[in-house]
Amino acid sequence: MRKVIIERTAYSPGVILDPENNQYEISGESRPPNALAFYEEILSWADEFSDWLTGSPQVSNAVQINLDFDYFNSSSAKYLLDFCKKMTRLQMKVNNITIRWYYDAEDTDMLEVGQEMSKLARIPFEFKQRATS
Repeated sequence: MRKVIIERTAYSPGVILDPENNQYEISGESRPPNALAFYEEILSWADEFSDWLTGSPQVSNAVQINLDFDYFNSSSAKYLLDFCKKMTRLQMKVNNITIRWYYDAEDTDMLEVGQEMSKLARIPFEFKQRATS
C-alpha cells in the first residue's frame, strides 16, 4: 500500500498517510488555489486504502486519523467531508477507524465545524483540545 506525504505550505496542509508506519494526519491551513487538484490524490488514496484494508485480513492495527487544522476554506471543507465519508464507509467494514479532531480552546468555531463534519459524515470524532504552550 502506497503512502502519501505532502509537505505543508502557507496555503495547503501537511499530509501524512502512511500505512507502513500506521501514521495518518492532515494538518495546518487548507486554502489551496485549486482544492480539487490538491485533494484528488488524498481521495484516491482513501479508495485504495479502503480496498487494501478490507482485502487484507492480516491488517488489524487500529487506524487513527488526526485532523488538525488552523483554518480551512469552504472548498477544502467539501473535500475533507468527502474524505471523512470514505472513512465512514471503511469504518462500517473494518470497525477500527478513529478520527481525532484537534482544536484550540479559544477556537470554538473550529470545534463546532468538527462537530458538524462528524455529524454529516456519520462517524463519531474524538475531539481533542490542543495543549497550550
